[in-house]
Amino acid sequence: MAGASTLTRGVFYPAAGIILLFVLLAVVATDATTAVMNTLQGEVIGAFGWYYVLLVAAFVIFAVWMGLSRFGDIVLGPDDAEPDFKLPVWFSMLFATGMGIGLVYYGVSEPLSHFVSPKPGVTGDDATLAQAAISQTYVHWGFHAWAIYVVAGLALAYAIHRKGRPVSIRWALEPLLGDRVKGAWGHVIDVVAIIGTVFGVATSLGLGVLQVAHGLGYLDVVEPSVGLEIGLIAVITAIAAMSVASGLSRGIKWLSNGNMVLAGVVLAVVLVLGPTLFLLRSWVQSFGYYFANVVQMTFDTLAFRGEAGLEWESSWTIFYWGWWMSWAPFVGVFIARISRGRTVREFVLGTLAVPMAVATIWFSVFGGAGLHQEMTQPGSMLDPVTGEVNTDTAMFQLFASLPGAGTWLAVAGIVLVVVFFVTSSDSGSFVVDMLANGGNPNPPLWSRLFWAVLQGLVAAALLLAGGLQALQTAAILIALPFSLVLIGMAVSIVRELSVEHRQIVRAERRAARERLTEHVTQEVATTLAGRWENVLPPAPGALRLRVPRRRESKGQPGAQPGAQPGGKPPGAAPPEGSGSAPGTGADGESGRGG
Repeated sequence: MAGASTLTRGVFYPAAGIILLFVLLAVVATDATTAVMNTLQGEVIGAFGWYYVLLVAAFVIFAVWMGLSRFGDIVLGPDDAEPDFKLPVWFSMLFATGMGIGLVYYGVSEPLSHFVSPKPGVTGDDATLAQAAISQTYVHWGFHAWAIYVVAGLALAYAIHRKGRPVSIRWALEPLLGDRVKGAWGHVIDVVAIIGTVFGVATSLGLGVLQVAHGLGYLDVVEPSVGLEIGLIAVITAIAAMSVASGLSRGIKWLSNGNMVLAGVVLAVVLVLGPTLFLLRSWVQSFGYYFANVVQMTFDTLAFRGEAGLEWESSWTIFYWGWWMSWAPFVGVFIARISRGRTVREFVLGTLAVPMAVATIWFSVFGGAGLHQEMTQPGSMLDPVTGEVNTDTAMFQLFASLPGAGTWLAVAGIVLVVVFFVTSSDSGSFVVDMLANGGNPNPPLWSRLFWAVLQGLVAAALLLAGGLQALQTAAILIALPFSLVLIGMAVSIVRELSVEHRQIVRAERRAARERLTEHVTQEVATTLAGRWENVLPPAPGALRLRVPRRRESKGQPGAQPGAQPGGKPPGAAPPEGSGSAPGTGADGESGRGG
């Protein structure tokens, strides 16, 4: 029954306990927590940065292969299943949940940051730096991010919809672990997934709150402060709790659709009021530059750039790869849940290609407009105090530079972040609660509210423990254990699809043989029947072949119907030397003369 108690104690209590312990430490021992997180970040980046880069590159190759492979026609559900959501609704739900806050937060600031403080080794004039900045942003937000989601989402969608397993991470690893997913191993997997999801979503919520607070300060509504940020978390978490209580098909669906429409309107306004022709040309050119250099940028670890290269990697690429991997259980479960009835090919192309196209458009418009403003009026997009890019206010600075719409766009931007906050929080709470309830697709309301509040507490704790730096560190650290789960998911889905594909091929071959046998049988029967009708036409209404009386040949008086010389059955060829005249046909007329 919907909402009935299905709590998995071996998952719920360990995950909730670990997360609450972190919140307590961050509040009681803030400085010590910050120091530990910074130390761990340095150790992880130094030892495993290359591993993150290589793993994400492998996921991109894997996702492209799955979309183009022989597995593409397999349906994620029964063979006759229709998609639960229409394509536009499906796309808006997965995209708004996948990276909505991040697009708004980094849309202007990231290309500007790469332009003002280029990646080590990138040099040249302003045009060269601007082009490299946009392309590097494409790398962080394009195929690589969504390839990680493909790995998690595809394995889960197959297990849930094709094999009828509960909505839980552990069942995606069943082909690899067998019955062990039902016990302690399965509990560990789901606990890691829950912790990763809570910290990944909390990272996004923290970024969103930072931007909302500074947006309100930019509009002279209130002065930004940690207290304001904590208050915003409390208010928006309460809104998210109300949304999550309404369920997937109402609150999350309508908020996602409405916010995508608002995002499209803001995008169109910036495109029209900004340097439109420049932005369109920049998008086309940057797309080509990205594809021409994506392989080199994918595998670039800045190994020869010393400490500067390592610092840049940890602040940007490794942070993103960790962030996306920490989000993978959440986004994977969510997009798997809404993708019933899609084929493997539809799932991969929809999850990989369409968000990539939208992300490139978004960054070309917002990032391109910011770059154009900074290139034409140097310093106008920088913080007046530090002389650097202020990630929290860059979007509002861009809006202020557009004619006649700065305030309205700023308000719309704040609304975008808030609604993305809400959709991320409530859908994250919904997913975490399904994992904590053994995969129950309709978990109890009280536990959904519990996880929504806990995500807000983690976001507040991370802000107290160091702000943006702590948020980035949390994402990188949580991704390390879950990366092993992602590898297991990739191996599992290949095994499952390979087995099913072999079964499909065998069934198709068997069906082809049966069709061929039936066809040959019909052809032979038709041919023989035709020959019989030419030789021995059946009597009208007869149910069996009957041979008409033949004219008696000389020397064979009283020949019986249906018998031939020598007692041969009907249809047997007369032997040479028989009493029939050479060349005599069945109709008695002479053929070739003897």
